[in-house]
Amino acid sequence: MLHTSRWKTAFIWLTVLVSVLVAIPNVFSDETLKSFPSWLPTNKVTLGLDLQGGSHIMLKLERADIVKERLETIVGDVRTQLRDANIRYTGLSGVGQQIQVKITDADKLAAAEEALRSLTTPVSVGGLTGGSVTEVTMERGEDGVLRLALTDPGIDYRVSSALTQSMEVVRRRVDELGTTEPLIQRQGEDRIIVQVPGLTDPQRLKALLNQTAKLSFRMVDTSMPVTEAINTRPPAQSEVLYSTDDPAVPYLVEKRALISGENLVDAQASFDQRSNEPVVSFRFDSRGAQRFAQATQQNVGRPFAIILDDQVISAPVIREPILGGSGQISGNFSVEGANDLAVLLRAGALPATLTVVEERTVGPGLGQDSINAGVTASILGALAVVAYMMIFYGTFGLMANIALAANIVMIMAALTLIGSTLTLPGIAGIVLTMGMAVDSNVLIYERIREEARNGRSLIQSIDIGFKKAFATIVDANLTTLIAAVVLFFLGSGPVRGFAVTLSIGIVTTVFTAFTMTFWLMARWYRWKRPKIIPKSIRTGFFDNRNIRFMAMRKINFAAAMVISIASVIGFFTVGMNLGIDFKGGSIIEVKVRQGEADLSDIRERLSQLNLGEVQAQGFGDASSALIRLQAQDGGENAEQSALAKVRGELEAQYDFRRVEVVGPSVSNDLTYTATLGVAVALLGILIYIWFRFEWQFALGAIIATLHDVIFTLGLFVLTGFEFNLTSIAAILTIIGYSLNDTVVVYDRMRENLRRYKKMPLDVLIDESINQTLSRTVLTAGSTFLALLALYVFGGEVIRSFTFAMLAGVVIGTFSSIYIAGPVLIAFKLRPESFQKDDEKEADKAAAKAGA
Repeated sequence: MLHTSRWKTAFIWLTVLVSVLVAIPNVFSDETLKSFPSWLPTNKVTLGLDLQGGSHIMLKLERADIVKERLETIVGDVRTQLRDANIRYTGLSGVGQQIQVKITDADKLAAAEEALRSLTTPVSVGGLTGGSVTEVTMERGEDGVLRLALTDPGIDYRVSSALTQSMEVVRRRVDELGTTEPLIQRQGEDRIIVQVPGLTDPQRLKALLNQTAKLSFRMVDTSMPVTEAINTRPPAQSEVLYSTDDPAVPYLVEKRALISGENLVDAQASFDQRSNEPVVSFRFDSRGAQRFAQATQQNVGRPFAIILDDQVISAPVIREPILGGSGQISGNFSVEGANDLAVLLRAGALPATLTVVEERTVGPGLGQDSINAGVTASILGALAVVAYMMIFYGTFGLMANIALAANIVMIMAALTLIGSTLTLPGIAGIVLTMGMAVDSNVLIYERIREEARNGRSLIQSIDIGFKKAFATIVDANLTTLIAAVVLFFLGSGPVRGFAVTLSIGIVTTVFTAFTMTFWLMARWYRWKRPKIIPKSIRTGFFDNRNIRFMAMRKINFAAAMVISIASVIGFFTVGMNLGIDFKGGSIIEVKVRQGEADLSDIRERLSQLNLGEVQAQGFGDASSALIRLQAQDGGENAEQSALAKVRGELEAQYDFRRVEVVGPSVSNDLTYTATLGVAVALLGILIYIWFRFEWQFALGAIIATLHDVIFTLGLFVLTGFEFNLTSIAAILTIIGYSLNDTVVVYDRMRENLRRYKKMPLDVLIDESINQTLSRTVLTAGSTFLALLALYVFGGEVIRSFTFAMLAGVVIGTFSSIYIAGPVLIAFKLRPESFQKDDEKEADKAAAKAGA
């Protein structure tokens, strides 16, 4: 009894020692770590962009560009192949995903089909599984018309291939900026996420990423004046393009490219030796050099155009053949402009346009402020929880605090080992874990006290207390873990960081409560040999309480129903103050360089930019302001244009500390995943509780949880707090916390149903709630203190999140008593089912004895 084997003791403290070694580099600077011995770990937790500053940009591959390009290619292939087969045709055109051509000679219709048959040949998609996809289908229409159609699977294949190619191009472009540890990853079927820590110029990054950079060299068409081509119609083989000058200059250029950017092997920014102006020097490969030499030999005296993304950079006259395979591009560049063009040309062209659909940028100054706020809140929260446990549990509280310290170290070690990114909501997850971590210890300690009150010796009470608390703790923490897992898979960015931290915290909490606390208590018992519970434990005032909770159930249940109905009505009539995550738009946090921020001046200046509704409000201190722009009508590109206008208007006087832009396509996705996340979490928890308990318990838990969700939404309606993506994280965490509390009470009810078979159900529920009241109050109190520190000192950015959590702790405690309990009475949960279980077990025991 209270025995811990040597190998288990060694395992516990080896785990703690390794955790300390892995986590300790996080408290030292990079310079200090360089002086560490080589055998010591030096890896640190990666800070999220909201803590170290940087840019998060989500790019969307424009599917329409892929369709258009494939359509033009197929139209060109149809033209070429029919001409090669000497088949006359007319009316060749392509619209949407359809191409049609009319064969003039009906006798050649079969030959035309044969000539175009190669276009319908399935294309191998490669990969481990192999397979192929048909990109084009063909059918014969009336009057000699052939119809070809681009298939959806074929387009999907082209989009997937283009996205893979785009990621490589994006990676090369970002690497050229010289940034450290950029993250570039695919998301979904048509999106790329780019995260660049420490980037100070997000505008330059966006300019590099959403520029296609298709370079071509074409001859200028001098067969007619460009003004005539604009006013009438250009020749079939030419088109009018405009220069990058201001004002733009039109050029009539041939559609056929002499040479394209695919043949470039190098491009570098340099200075022209004659004019000392920035230029871009380029060099072709052998094939490109040969073609360029041939083209310049044949066109001496004629101008040719250097075209980038359908804009003429320059149009010099060919004075003499260029035989060396190299040249230079001039076009009134700035030094940075020449550098950026060289980067684009070296990295290669994108196969399609990439549109910025989401942008989140944090300046380094705000990142440091967030770190300071998070550390302050964490320290104060930890001190509050430590003092709280010492006040109520004395010696046992000291053991819980030692386990809590080890818990935090293990969380940091796990985050370091798995390479997870620590975000500001992640710090909130650690603070929340501090509050909830003592829950397991409280459950164990109160079980020990209960067994001791029932007449058992202290050593027996400790042993049985740990064993009886185990199932309850696992049940309670698994419900929170389900919510955290759903958050991880359906969340993104900071929300996912919160889910990772919370999940790790749940696992480490269970470990420290059942291994370290048990070991500490066993060592304490052998050292002190006490006969009774230490007098320093001060939770005895909860004993022998006989509060008639169920006597007030009808009034409280009715009040909860009224509030819930009012919340639903308010939700659908008044509505919530939705953040940009759900309705699109922009949030910009600025800080004036001198003096105080003039909100009225900001509103007046921005209202003249025709950006729709503009809000400006104080944020944090007097020098900071938060600007909100409504979602723009023109889609993602309009959002970026609006942000550029605001920058142009304010950046002379203000520093842009944080920028968040969410386009309509992303906001729709976030709304869908948020709703799905809450539904999936509720379903998962329902299934788990149904499996572990009876159906009435599962139903009661879900009704209580729905009450908490509805009440929280009503609170957002009433207070006008912004409801954003972190608010969804808060709701899912409230679900986990509330169910944690409910499961503890239900577990005691189930135990009492087997023990007191004749007791009326309402009396039994009151007895169960009173028996677990100390745990309910103490856990709620410790969690509330930790969250309060986060709310007061954690900063404005996560204030709405912590506000929701604070309210959730209160309402979750209420619902586990006044909602979860009465539901069991309403659905007539009786002990008969438990009697049957006991009878079956008795029959089995009798059968065994008879055998």
